[in-house]
Amino acid sequence: MLRRLTVRDFVIVDRLEIEFGTGFGALTGETGAGKSILLDALGLALGGRTDAGVVRTRCERADIAAEFDLPPDGPLRDWLVEQALDADEEAIILRRTVDAGGRSRAWINGTAVTLAQLRAAGEWLADIHGQHAHHALLRAEAQRSLLDAHADAGELAAEVAASHRAWQRALELRREAEADSASSERERELLAWQLRELDELHFDAAEWAELNAEHSRLAHAAGLIEGVEETLEALGEGDYAVCSSLRHLDGRISGLADIDPGLGDVRELLSAAAIQADEALHALRRYRDRLDLDPARLVEVEQRIAAVMDTARKYRVQPEDLPELADGWRSRLEALVARSDPARLAAEEAATRARFEQAATALSAARRPAAQALAREVTEAMQTLAMAGGRFDVALEPCAPAAFGHEMVEFRVSANQGQPLRSLAKVASGGELSRIGLAIQVMTSRDSATPTLIFDEVDVGIGGRVAEIVGKLLARLGRERQVLCVTHLPQVAACADWQWRIAKAERDGETLTEVTPLDDEGRIEEIARMLGGVNITATTRQHAAEMLSAR
Repeated sequence: MLRRLTVRDFVIVDRLEIEFGTGFGALTGETGAGKSILLDALGLALGGRTDAGVVRTRCERADIAAEFDLPPDGPLRDWLVEQALDADEEAIILRRTVDAGGRSRAWINGTAVTLAQLRAAGEWLADIHGQHAHHALLRAEAQRSLLDAHADAGELAAEVAASHRAWQRALELRREAEADSASSERERELLAWQLRELDELHFDAAEWAELNAEHSRLAHAAGLIEGVEETLEALGEGDYAVCSSLRHLDGRISGLADIDPGLGDVRELLSAAAIQADEALHALRRYRDRLDLDPARLVEVEQRIAAVMDTARKYRVQPEDLPELADGWRSRLEALVARSDPARLAAEEAATRARFEQAATALSAARRPAAQALAREVTEAMQTLAMAGGRFDVALEPCAPAAFGHEMVEFRVSANQGQPLRSLAKVASGGELSRIGLAIQVMTSRDSATPTLIFDEVDVGIGGRVAEIVGKLLARLGRERQVLCVTHLPQVAACADWQWRIAKAERDGETLTEVTPLDDEGRIEEIARMLGGVNITATTRQHAAEMLSAR
């Protein structure tokens, strides 16, 4: 659940740190006081979209941090380990900053992450239902997604979409092969000829480096031999050989150092120099034994280099890039050969379609009972939401194979007794849509694994007895999850386990948002204000107290 939210310089919030409780919490206040601003800030920490306008006037950046309980095990902790993020604590902290230029940065447990990573973590932690969320229910894709979530078939739906893409790609490849058979044949012949030429060259990048080194050595062999002989003469083979002189001097200084230890450092230096000079002498002798003039080999190497250079120029690449060029041609040729095999392409198309059909059939089987259950649950909820006698149905209409399966999903409703079921988009009034949408959101929220559910003024368009029922629905949901609700209805707020008042305040000539946790007396005053407006009387206070005691 959400433990703590820290907000700095966000819209009209300067400094705010609030701790959240369990169960159902209500956020109330005057219109425009900034109730939804807190949820906007939380949405930003969960990876929502943003812009420079969220930064408080004359501030450098907005900073939001949200701390959640981290379940001891489960997919979120596994995901954190996979992403090399700290998963050893009992909490997870999501942080987001936005500077005055609109640039955004994100962190999880103190480690910088991408916005996609922040959003992925947020999806396991909280689910926000906006005040216009019920309008999304008019879209076919939203209805289908809700049903699949209710059927616990999200992964199966993703598999259907992926298998449909694979099938369509196989179908496209077969059709392309049939349409381009002549041009493909010409390209295959050209690639095969070019690959034969490169294969006959027997060239690789390692050989190119060795060829150049050998050519340099052979081309300068005479100079190398002369220089080596001269150095050997000076080191150990002439009358005044350096190695002999060093050994003599080393022996002389060693005797003197036995008399005066102060010459010890000099003895060590001369001894090391004598040893190194001897090693250089032996190494040069071994090198001289291997080094010889070989004009024939030089010609052979130069011819090999010329052949490689000619081929590289022909195909306009560097010599060392020839192997990579061949690999690309080989991959392209394999693809063309595969496309030129009608039987293989047809078999691949049939196999991918069979995988799609299998997955889509399984998805249909999961959707049918879920559709019946969702229809029954929402219909029952409608009876208590001033739509007695109304019905809700989830229709599964067969359609041509598509990325979403074998059927279209359509929510249908009859708001009153005796009326036929019709598309939700065509028959629901604004108030009815709000109530039906709230019922669907509450029912489908139970399918979500997220521990925190947030409702931002989803009770717009209702009131009276229906508002009380909505409050009890949210309170019942709060016994299973942490539920936060921004509301303007006293009936809903009275059902909450705890309540905060959001208000504007003037400070140093600036309008800022303040949040006040309410005790029992504060809740009576706030709910009385919600009931009676500006003039709060003893009667409205008594009514507020009765509402709170009845929850």
